[in-house]
Amino acid sequence: QVQLVESGGGLVQAGDSLRLSCAASGRAFESYTLGWFRQAPGKRREFVAAIRDSASGGKVYYEDFVQGRFTISRDNIKNTVSLQMNGLKPEDTAVYYCAAGLQAGTVVGWSGGYDYWGQGTQVTVSS
Repeated sequence: QVQLVESGGGLVQAGDSLRLSCAASGRAFESYTLGWFRQAPGKRREFVAAIRDSASGGKVYYEDFVQGRFTISRDNIKNTVSLQMNGLKPEDTAVYYCAAGLQAGTVVGWSGGYDYWGQGTQVTVSS
């Protein structure tokens, strides 16, 4: 069983930055693929970023709309994954979820490929 707890959301103005963190319980954290997704009101949950497990070199992936603005990172000692968000836009407003995929070859951009989810943290960007 893996528990994920997000933190760091809030209300900011356009152009500001936020850093989301997700603390994970469970064993073998370094073997998880970790992802961030978001869901805005009335919209489907969408992929934001992911980072592979250490054995895969920690390769990172980003959705096109966050390229150059968001950075995903992981700390295998602290069992955390973070999402640094710079240059926030009103369209980034959503509930942000972290997710853990325990299977080798997790399809990073597909929510169905992840085994565990956090409860989400709200990010609101005002114009």
